[in-house]
Amino acid sequence: MRRVLIANRGEIAARVARACFDEGLETVLACSEADRETLAARLADRVVVIGPPSPLESYLSVERVVAAALTTDCDALHPGYGFLSERPELAAACEENGITFIGPPADVMRGSGDKLKAREMAADLGIPTGGGTRGLADAEEAVALAEELDLYPCLIKASAGGGGRGMTIVRSADDLRASFARSSQEAERAFGDGTVYLERYVERARHVEVQVLADTHGNVVHLGERDCSTQRRYQKLIEEAPAVGLPDAVRDGMRDSAVRLARALGYVSAGTVEFLVDTDRNEFVFLELNARVQVEHPVTEMVTGVDVVREQIRVARGEPLSVAQPGITVSGHAIECRINAESPRRDFLPSPGRVERWTAPQGHGVRVDTFVENGATISPYYDSMVAKLIVHAPDRAAAIDLMLRALARTEVRGIETTIPFHAAVLGTERFRESPVTTRWVENEFLPAWLEGGE
Repeated sequence: MRRVLIANRGEIAARVARACFDEGLETVLACSEADRETLAARLADRVVVIGPPSPLESYLSVERVVAAALTTDCDALHPGYGFLSERPELAAACEENGITFIGPPADVMRGSGDKLKAREMAADLGIPTGGGTRGLADAEEAVALAEELDLYPCLIKASAGGGGRGMTIVRSADDLRASFARSSQEAERAFGDGTVYLERYVERARHVEVQVLADTHGNVVHLGERDCSTQRRYQKLIEEAPAVGLPDAVRDGMRDSAVRLARALGYVSAGTVEFLVDTDRNEFVFLELNARVQVEHPVTEMVTGVDVVREQIRVARGEPLSVAQPGITVSGHAIECRINAESPRRDFLPSPGRVERWTAPQGHGVRVDTFVENGATISPYYDSMVAKLIVHAPDRAAAIDLMLRALARTEVRGIETTIPFHAAVLGTERFRESPVTTRWVENEFLPAWLEGGE
C-alpha cells in the first residue's frame, strides 16, 4: 500500500489524512466542487474533483469514486463514514479493480449490513435480540404480526440502514397503519430499499455500543463500550466512554457478544456492535452491526490509546492487529460533543454559512477533530457538523468539568452552533448524577430548557 484515496469530506477526511501521514502513505482526496478548498484538501497530497456539490453526483457515485482512484494510481481507498462507507457495491468495485478497500470485504458487509440477517445470526449465537418480525412490505401483515407477537409498543425500522431513517414508534394497530407507508417510503428514499420490520420498543433505554477490531489472521478484540444515549430523534449528540453504571454482567455480556458476532461473521477491520440496555430490567438486546468507523470513535481512542483508523489501515495491508485483548485497558473517562451548525432554539434548524472566526480550545486532555478554519464555509449540501470536541479526564465528573471549560473556550462566529445546547446539557444535575436514557433530551431536557430561555 502506497497511495490512499479518501472518498469522503469534512472532519473524517482530515482525520483519515492524518492517519495515512502517520503510516507513511500518500493521500488523494476525492471531493466535490464545494470541498476543493477545505482543510482536508490541504492535508492531502493531491485533490481530484469528482463532481458537483450534490452528493448523488459526487460522494454517492461508486463509478466516480472508483474512477478517481484508478486515474490517480491509488492502490487503496478509505470510505470514512456515511456516504458509501457501508455500501458493498463500493467494496466490490474496489476488489474488482485491484484496489484495497480499507474496511470489511463486500461479502462480509452484505452479511452485517442487512439488519434482519445480522439479527438472525445474533439469535443463532444466543445473543438477546428482544423479539421482532421479518422484513415487511404490507401494513396489514405488520398489524397481524404485531398483535400475534404482542409487540406494542414497537418500532418500525428500516432493514437496509440506520440513523433513524424510517424509524417510528407505534403504540397501537391504528398507529401502525398510519405510519407504515410513511416509514417504508422514507427508507426507500434513504437506502433504496423500502423493506421495514418491527422491533419491541424499550421505554427507558440506554444506547450502548462496543467497538471491535478484527484482522485477516483470526484476531478479534473489543475496545470497551461507549454510551450514546444523549440523542434527539435518534441522532447522537454526546457520546461517552466507558458506559458507566452498568452491571458487570451486562457490560461483560455485550463485550463478549460483540466479539462472538464479529467472529461468526468473519468480520475484518473496525466495526461497531450496537445494543439497547433496558434500564428497568438491566438487560441488553442486540440492535445492529455498523461496518465502518463511527463518528464517535475518538472517545474509545482516548480511553484505550488505540488508534482505530491506523488499525484499519494495518489490517487492510494484511498485518495483524497491533493489540491483543489482554493488553487493552480502559483508563479514565472521555466525552465527545458533536458541534453542529444548527440553531437548537429553533428546532435545530441548520445554520450553513461562512465561519468568520474559529477558535478551538487547547489543553491537556482536549482533542478537536474538525475541518473548519477561519473563512471556511459550512455547506447546505451536507450534514451540519462543524467539529467534534473530545475530552479525557480521570473520571466522569472531571471529564464533564473539562468539557464545560472547553466549550466555553470554543469560539465560532458567523454561524449558529449547538455549543449552548451542549453546555446546558452538561450543566444539569440529572446528566451529572447518572447516565441518561435515549428519550431524556426530547422528553425532559429540551422542554424545560426552551421554556427557561437561558
